[in-house]
Amino acid sequence: MKLTLKILIFFISIQSFSQDIFGKWTVIDKHGVSKCIVSIYKENDKVVGEIVEILIEENKNAICTKCEDKDNGKPILGLKIIQNMEKDGNYYKNGTIFDPENGEKYSCRLALEDDNTLQVRGYLAFLYSTQYWKRVK
Repeated sequence: MKLTLKILIFFISIQSFSQDIFGKWTVIDKHGVSKCIVSIYKENDKVVGEIVEILIEENKNAICTKCEDKDNGKPILGLKIIQNMEKDGNYYKNGTIFDPENGEKYSCRLALEDDNTLQVRGYLAFLYSTQYWKRVK
C-alpha cells in the first residue's frame, strides 16, 4: 500500500511540474530580433495570445494600420494576435495568428519544444514559416 501511494504521488508531482504553453513569451523574428512579449492564456475554452509589451522603443506606440476589422487604427499593444487555438495531442491547432506588420492572418500551430521554447508555425496553404519564441522568466 505504501509503495503504491509513493508511486502515485511521484507521478502527480511530475505532472504538476510539467510545463504548458500558457504564460508570457518573447517573440523572436527570423532575424533573431526580440520584437514583443505575448501572453498566452485561455479565453472561453480557446487559447489566445495578446501582445502585452512592445520591446522595440520606436514601435511602443504603433497603431495597427493593416488590420481589416475592428482593430484597424487601434494600438498594437493589447492586440490579440493568436485566436481560437485548441489542444490536439502535443499541439495547439485550428486557430489563427495575425502578423500586424503585413496584415496577414495565417493558420497556426503551437508546440512546446522544451520548457522554455515555443514553436510557432504559421501556414498559408501548404507553405509555412516557423518562429521559436522564448519563455519570459
